[in-house]
Amino acid sequence: MKDLKKDLRAAIAQAAPVMFDKKATTEKAVKLIAEAGKNGAELIVFPESFIPCYPYGLTFGFTVGSRNKDGRTDWKVYYDNSVVVPGEETDMIGKAAKEAGAYVSIGITERDATNSTLYCTNLIFSPEGELIYRHRKLKPTGTERCIWGDGNKGAFPIAETPWGNMGSLICWENYMPLARAALYEKGVALYLAPCTNDNPEWQDTVKHIAIEGHCYVLNCDMYFTRDMYPDSLKSQNEISVLPDTVCRGGSCFVDPYGHYVTEPVWDKEEIIYADLDMDNVPSSHMEFDGAGHYSRPDVLELIIHED
Repeated sequence: MKDLKKDLRAAIAQAAPVMFDKKATTEKAVKLIAEAGKNGAELIVFPESFIPCYPYGLTFGFTVGSRNKDGRTDWKVYYDNSVVVPGEETDMIGKAAKEAGAYVSIGITERDATNSTLYCTNLIFSPEGELIYRHRKLKPTGTERCIWGDGNKGAFPIAETPWGNMGSLICWENYMPLARAALYEKGVALYLAPCTNDNPEWQDTVKHIAIEGHCYVLNCDMYFTRDMYPDSLKSQNEISVLPDTVCRGGSCFVDPYGHYVTEPVWDKEEIIYADLDMDNVPSSHMEFDGAGHYSRPDVLELIIHED
């Protein structure tokens, strides 16, 4: 592992999107990036599919063997508010990252520039405002498969930073053992876990990943409520049965020993800050380096198909 810059001030933006509105949500993200930058953040992380939102609870009219018109109408709203990469929204976020002088990781629903397929995608921008990283969720979970396609480009990119290699897996991708191992093999020191997963067991997952990978895990979840859904959607019957708080958050920082750097934050929007001592990453590998001296490549081998 290359020498790491010792100190990193990082921020997790546990925020609510302006649901189904990519313009307003992008503008909100820009304001949050500026705020975090003014508070010294050198890395700013947003949740899964922050732009335009995670459409929790909606079926878009899908049942086995059939669809319906109202579902198509709502899906088209979601499609129209998904982000083409590169495009106006990525230009705005890149400019905000440059003005803040920070790396910015943000989840989007991406619309393919050539066809009509949507993807759950994580982007990372450099402090110079350049888009340096794009990861599409490998396998959407459950009925997410009705709206998002399988990730199919550069499955495990890495962003090289002064604090070490940085990568991300989105929500339940983090339950894929070989996907985690792929990031470990690439020497990830900063492991980003943008998600929409507020169940208590998820906290065990991010702690385990930190111990397994001996890396810092930045667990970034959303907070949003039922009354944030637009009244114009056709699927009001599905929205009406959701709990008042749809996603409680639970964002936190976990160190390479599996300990909370910051306790999970619940039931509110908040920018969470942490000062990370990156010396903990190589130090924690002394007796266990899962992709190094503890790996037994003569017995076990991982083959990654990058293209």
